[in-house]
Amino acid sequence: MAKITLEIPDELAEQLAQVGDRLAELVALSLQQPALPAYTYRYVLDFLVANPSREELAAFRPTPQMQQRLATLLARAKAAELTPAEVRELDDYEHIEHLIILLKAGTLRFFDTKP
Repeated sequence: MAKITLEIPDELAEQLAQVGDRLAELVALSLQQPALPAYTYRYVLDFLVANPSREELAAFRPTPQMQQRLATLLARAKAAELTPAEVRELDDYEHIEHLIILLKAGTLRFFDTKP
């Protein structure tokens, strides 16, 4: 097991002292960040929670910022230049896209879809 020595502010040291034996677990959890920024998930969830009509669902598109990031990731994937974090990010975009396609096709139901 590796040993790490850090200099931290006294206030943070006091907080860490209260964590006790769970410090390694908390560090590991803090490193497990979602692949996509929170606003991406929030954008999709806010849309779905609004219970969109079939027309609204058919018209749903990623934001321009999301489209630009996705284009960058796809170009980097084509050039075989993706980092492991970018692979996870692209995978998450693909999972969201698959979910939306299923909703648009009507093969996946959520709430009470409006006519």
